[in-house]
Amino acid sequence: MERCEHPRSRVGRRLKLAAVAATGLALAHGGAWAQAPLIDTTGDVSAELLARATAYEHGEGVPKDPQKAIDLYCVAARAGNADAQYNLGWMYANGRGVTRDDAVAASFFALAAEQGNAYARRMLDQVGEARGVLPECMNAPERVPSLPALEEPNPFADLPPHQQRIADMVMRIAPSYGIDPRLALAVIAVESNFEPKARSVKDARGLMQLIPQTAARFRVKNPFDATDNVRGGLAYLRWLLAYYEGRVAFAAAAYNAGEAAVDRYGGVPPYPETRDYVKRVQRYFGSEIHPFDAGVVAPSPMLSTTDSRPM
Repeated sequence: MERCEHPRSRVGRRLKLAAVAATGLALAHGGAWAQAPLIDTTGDVSAELLARATAYEHGEGVPKDPQKAIDLYCVAARAGNADAQYNLGWMYANGRGVTRDDAVAASFFALAAEQGNAYARRMLDQVGEARGVLPECMNAPERVPSLPALEEPNPFADLPPHQQRIADMVMRIAPSYGIDPRLALAVIAVESNFEPKARSVKDARGLMQLIPQTAARFRVKNPFDATDNVRGGLAYLRWLLAYYEGRVAFAAAAYNAGEAAVDRYGGVPPYPETRDYVKRVQRYFGSEIHPFDAGVVAPSPMLSTTDSRPM
């Protein structure tokens, strides 16, 4: 079955190259993406997931792997990405990496068409209007397992009103990134003391003190906008926790000093500022571990050569 000409034929290559560059570290280390990441992604991330999936589907810059493509397409499709829904429909309509199933294909095309995707509408004309059950990967994913009850007292239980408003926003948003709100609040407390307009001498900005490179990496348009800043910081924390397989000390150290420094030293670098930073974050958070989503990034190679002690 011939795939209808789609906008990705014009712009998809740029997306794919950008994603391969952005995830070059993981690919260079030969890491495998999880079959079904455990947390929902956001619209900001779905374009990158789409690009990764397209690269695996066609073997562009990475080994061709239809199953990885489907897994990644599913994550983006669950987040509402119409292009991912369309591409899944095409793969099912043509039996690419899966058993051909026109009913499932029609279901995916219908999802994309409902969002105004004209190409999906055309494909529905070819496969018919029959609807099938969507594959397991499209079911609502399990949430990251909850942490055991953290020791009290909770340092964020009685905040002043202006800080409480920020805490309330973090409580709403953090779970969608698979981040325990208390960890996010610990980072905010140490980074900016809940000051949305904070700016450091190194040009780190906002509540979670994002430097321009990190803000660009996680698509933060306005680092002084509290919500935009927190979403970027949460995305970075999610990445770091996956990279260090849930080790809070390593993730916090990398947030402060960069993952390259943590990898180079095989743990928390011997910088007084970073060591103090890690201790403060852990004191606020109250746990040395945090659940992580192995589908975000391959683990740091240094984890296989170190005893992984925080300090």
